[in-house]
Amino acid sequence: MTAPQKHVFQAEVSQVLHLVVHSLYSNKEIFLRELVSNASDALDKLKFRALGESDLLGSEDLKIRISSDQQVGTLTISDNGVGMTEQEMIDNLGTIARSGTREFAERIRQASEAQASGSQLIGQFGVGFYSAFLVADRVEVISRAAGQDRAFRWESEATDSFTIESAERSERGTTVILHLKDEQKKFAEPYTIRDVIRRHSDYVGHPIELETPAPAAKEGEPEAEAGTEVINQARALWQRAPSEVTTEQYNEFYKHLAHAWEEPLAHRHFRIEGTLMFSGIVFLPRTVTRELFDPRLEHGVRLHVRRVLAMESCEELLPKWLRFVPGIVDSEDLPLNVSRETLQDSKIVRTIKKQLTSQIMSMIEELASEHPDDYLVFWSNFGAVLKEGLHFEPDLAPRLAKLLRFRSTQQAAEWTSLADYVSRMPAAQSSIYYVEGSSDEILRNSPHLEQLGKRGYEVLFLTDPVDPFAVENLREFEGKKLVNAMVENLSLDESESAPVEGDALTERFKQVLGEKVGDVRNSRRLDTSPVCLVTVEGGLAPHVMAMLRAQKMELPMTKRILELNPEHAIVTNLRKLLLVKPESAELDEWIEVLYDQALIAEGSAVEDPAKLARRLTTLLTGAAERAVLG
Repeated sequence: MTAPQKHVFQAEVSQVLHLVVHSLYSNKEIFLRELVSNASDALDKLKFRALGESDLLGSEDLKIRISSDQQVGTLTISDNGVGMTEQEMIDNLGTIARSGTREFAERIRQASEAQASGSQLIGQFGVGFYSAFLVADRVEVISRAAGQDRAFRWESEATDSFTIESAERSERGTTVILHLKDEQKKFAEPYTIRDVIRRHSDYVGHPIELETPAPAAKEGEPEAEAGTEVINQARALWQRAPSEVTTEQYNEFYKHLAHAWEEPLAHRHFRIEGTLMFSGIVFLPRTVTRELFDPRLEHGVRLHVRRVLAMESCEELLPKWLRFVPGIVDSEDLPLNVSRETLQDSKIVRTIKKQLTSQIMSMIEELASEHPDDYLVFWSNFGAVLKEGLHFEPDLAPRLAKLLRFRSTQQAAEWTSLADYVSRMPAAQSSIYYVEGSSDEILRNSPHLEQLGKRGYEVLFLTDPVDPFAVENLREFEGKKLVNAMVENLSLDESESAPVEGDALTERFKQVLGEKVGDVRNSRRLDTSPVCLVTVEGGLAPHVMAMLRAQKMELPMTKRILELNPEHAIVTNLRKLLLVKPESAELDEWIEVLYDQALIAEGSAVEDPAKLARRLTTLLTGAAERAVLG
C-alpha cells in the first residue's frame, strides 16, 4: 500500500470548514440528511450509467446502510452506488464546485456572522458534505468507482488539508466514517438515527438499512448476529398518493432537491394519466438563488424515467420563464436512454411541458388567491421572471395578467393587481395607464404623470427591464386598454385624439437641438413642468436602451420627441423672447438647458455635464443682474 498523499484544500473550503467547526449551529442533525442524499444520488447515477453499461449493476440490491459503534463513537454511512476514483475524490471533496470564488467564501462568512443556523448555511451554499464536521472531528471516505478494481481512502480533520491513499473495498460504492465528537455521540444511538432519518430522509427512494446490534446471548448459547432494519419507506415520494405524504416530508424533499435551507412557499403533487402517464412534484421557493439570473447555469426539473434518474436538470421540460421552479418529473413513456437530442424533437416532451406548465400556473394561482401574503413574498423575488411568460407565451397572457403586481402612484409601499387598479378607476377613466423607468423614485416625480395625477388617474410603475417586452402582449385587461403614458400622442380622453400643433418656438427648438430629437411638439400631458421627452410609438424606453447598450448590443438610434408645456412661464417667456429678439444667443442657451433638464428628469445622463453647468452659470448670472436692475 502506498503512503498517504497530502493535499491542500481549496482556500474557500478551508474557510468553510473553519466556519462549520467553530461556529455554533442550532440544527446539527441535518448532516445525516446531507450524507444520505449524497448516497442516494450515487445510487441514482449508477442506475443511469447501467443503461449503457449493463455489467455495472451486478445482482446485489441498491441500498444505503448505516451502522454505528457507540463505544468507539463512530457513525458509518455506506452505499453501493457509482463510487469515486482518486481524482474524483480530490475534485469532489477538496473543492467547492458550485462557486470556487472568494466571493463565495465571503458570503459564507457573512451568513455565519449573521448567526445563520447550520441548516441555513449548508443548504444555501451547497456545502452538504462538509456538514459532517458539525458532529465529527475526523472523517474518512473510502470509495471504489464502478467498473474499477482500486479503492481509495480520503481523510481529514477539518484543518487545511486532507490525505488520500490506497484502500481495500470489496465492492463498488462509498463509505463515509464519522469519528464523532464526544458531545455528539448521541448520533451513534440507533434511536437517534431512526428518528433523524424518518424526519429528514424518509422520501429517499432507496432502502436505508440500519444495522441493529445483536441481542446479548444467554449463557451456553452461541452469540447472535447483528440484524438490519429498513428505516424509511423506500418508495419514491412522487409515486405515493398525496394523502400519504405529510407536509414535513414534502418540505424535507424540497430541501434535498433544491439544496435549500428553508421551507417552500407551495408545492403541487400531480399524476397525469391518459395517452401519456407521468407524475411529479414541483415547488415554489422563498428565496432567489444566483442560478436564476445567470444564463450560463443549468435550470430545469429532475427527470426520471420509470423511477430511474435520467437527467439532473432537464431544461426541455420547463419554460425558461419558470426556471425558478425546482421539481421532479417521472415519465412512463420516454425511453430509458433518453438524450437531449431526443427530448428536443419529442412530441411526448412537448405534451409533458405543456401539462407541467399548467400545473405550475395552477400552483401559483392558488398561492395568490389563498395565501396573498406569501404570494407577495414570491412576487418580490420572482415576479420579474414570471413576466417573461407574457413575451414568450402570449397565449397565457390572460392567466398571467391576473398574477401581475405593481407599485403605483396610489400604492407607494404596497403591491396592486390589475383587478384592484380597475376597481379604483374614476368613472371618466377608460384606460389603464403606466410609465416605465429604472426606479419607483424616478417615476414618482416624472413630469409625464402631471395631467394624469391632476385628473385623479392612478398610474402603474414598470421598473423591470423585461417590462417593455412583456406588456407588448398585454394589450388590455377586463376590456381596459393598457396605455404607456410616456409615448407620443397620449390621449387622456376621446376629445384629445388630434395632436397639438406646433408653432414658431417649437421650430426654433428643432433648429437648435438638431439631431438630438426627432421632433418638438406642444404637450397636453404636462402641468407644472416646462418640458419632457417622450418615446415614439414602438420605441424602447431610455433606461432599457442604456441597459442593452451596456451589454454591447448594437441598437439603431431612435430619436425621441421633446414636448413643451405651452402654458408654463418659462415657455411663454421664451416665446416672447423669440418675438422680440429672434437672434438671441440666450434663447438658444435656454433651449439647450431645457433639453438637459428633460434628460435629468427621466433619470438619463446629460451628454456634457460641464457644458450644462457653464450654461446655467451664464443664465443665472444674467437673471441675477436683471433682478438687481429691477
